[in-house]
Amino acid sequence: MAMNSMEGCLASSPPGVSLDPAVALFHSLSDATRLAIVQRLADGEARVADLISELGLAQSTVSAHVACLRDCGLVVGRPEGRQVFYSLARPELMDLLASAEVLLAATGNAVALCPNYGTDTTEEIVR
Repeated sequence: MAMNSMEGCLASSPPGVSLDPAVALFHSLSDATRLAIVQRLADGEARVADLISELGLAQSTVSAHVACLRDCGLVVGRPEGRQVFYSLARPELMDLLASAEVLLAATGNAVALCPNYGTDTTEEIVR
């Protein structure tokens, strides 16, 4: 299948309408660590040190992902002394994630089994 085909998972946009912002938004949320950070920040603000402790990841990893989310406008930082407390920039982000959960529940395992983006590993085991 050609990548610019209208078949399969790919959507087309009307002439003159750019999907670039939506692509950037979903790409910013496509990493498990960034998604975990967003979910944690939904419970309230946190410092990088808090995220490191709660997620069990290296400081450089958490900092890089927080910077990505900040650069995308999804997270904001509130400096307090030598610390920065991060929080979600827009409450609508949680609405988007709640809608995603509803969609995932409705589609069952279809997304997880998607040959392009799925997380199912049975194909690798069968080989």
